[in-house]
Amino acid sequence: MHAPSDDTTPRHVLTPSSLNRLVRDLLGDALPQVWIEGELSNVAKPASGHLYFTLKDSGAQVRCAMFKLKASALRFRPADGMQVLLRAKVGLYEPRGEFQLVAEYMELAGEGALQREFEQLKARLDAEGLFAQTRKRALPRYARRIGVITSATGAAVRDVLSVLARRWPLADVEVLPVPVQGREAPPAIVKMLRKASASGRYDVLLLTRGGGSLEDLWAFNDEVVARAIHASAVPVVSAVGHEIDFSIADFVADLRAPTPSAAAELLVPDAVAIDRHLQQLLQRLLTLQQRQLQAQAQRVDHLLARLQTQRPQARLQRDHERLLHLQRCLTAVLREQSQLRHTRLERLHARLLAQHPSARLPLLARRLAEQDQRLRRTITYLFERQQTKLRHAGHALHAVSPLATLERGYAILFEADGQVLRSAKHVAVGTALRARLVDGELPLRVSED
Repeated sequence: MHAPSDDTTPRHVLTPSSLNRLVRDLLGDALPQVWIEGELSNVAKPASGHLYFTLKDSGAQVRCAMFKLKASALRFRPADGMQVLLRAKVGLYEPRGEFQLVAEYMELAGEGALQREFEQLKARLDAEGLFAQTRKRALPRYARRIGVITSATGAAVRDVLSVLARRWPLADVEVLPVPVQGREAPPAIVKMLRKASASGRYDVLLLTRGGGSLEDLWAFNDEVVARAIHASAVPVVSAVGHEIDFSIADFVADLRAPTPSAAAELLVPDAVAIDRHLQQLLQRLLTLQQRQLQAQAQRVDHLLARLQTQRPQARLQRDHERLLHLQRCLTAVLREQSQLRHTRLERLHARLLAQHPSARLPLLARRLAEQDQRLRRTITYLFERQQTKLRHAGHALHAVSPLATLERGYAILFEADGQVLRSAKHVAVGTALRARLVDGELPLRVSED
């Protein structure tokens, strides 16, 4: 039998809505925020942009929601099977009375440790000055040869090559392939950076890859990679991941680009824009030239008008008359000077006849014969004197010449190298010598006595 009801006890009757609201408030007050780790499943992202999924482990599961504003800030795309770490509020979905978590933040499990390692390395390198703006180098305005260090098969390299070919086809672009993910990526990137820097072939280097999780991009947070970028002899541009992604390579590089495509746009100018600018300059030059021609034409017209106002025909007539007068005066002067010269020539001719050379020729002939005799005697005397000096010098030279000694029966010994043998000491048995006699040479060889 049922116990009789006590009609005197007040009843606090709840509706399902009020009950769920009460439970929601109690959960929110008791557990305002929790960190929870588990595996994603049943991930769904409808057109609203919100994210719905289940977080589970081997023993239980819980429904979760992440609203559009928070979901759009995720650095990765959630998928079934991923192990994640959530920061969430504990709540209740009132219409269905379902217990759920409202996620505020999500990262891949283990990414928090990577992030702390990232921040520590960033602070240390910053303290060493690797990020200093004063050491950043400007990029060449018109790069002729560009080295792109990236994966040869990724989407990033296709985007970069497409943008470079469209914007500045004059550039010579070389893809320097390296792995961009995994343990083998950092040493390969460092080796390629050093090789490209030492080659002297490139005006600028682009280090790039597409987006991914912090773990996917970790090769670009490697300390050795950062120091290789810092030591590069040519400017380095870093474009790693998406716009919200930052790597250590971005901070060390001379320029950071938000995406690979954006890096390509920063590396080279826009050929279309330059062509348009050149056309504008050409038009300005033509306009300026036209204005100058017009100004010069107006100046010529002005000068012509001034010339016409001064009646040049009258000035030419006056100048013509003046020239005629000067011509008449010059003719009179020339005629007078001609007469004076004629008179002077007649006087000189008379003086010349008085001193005709035919009277002086016999005397000059005698003097010439005497001078010839004196010259011949002098030459003969000097020749005989020089012959005597030469003969005495020859006798003296012969007296001291080694040839004279050779004529007396002596000989000069030479070693194989042409040096004169001056002593018998240190001459080994079998040594080849040459003996110079007065009438020739004899080959000799030293033998024992």
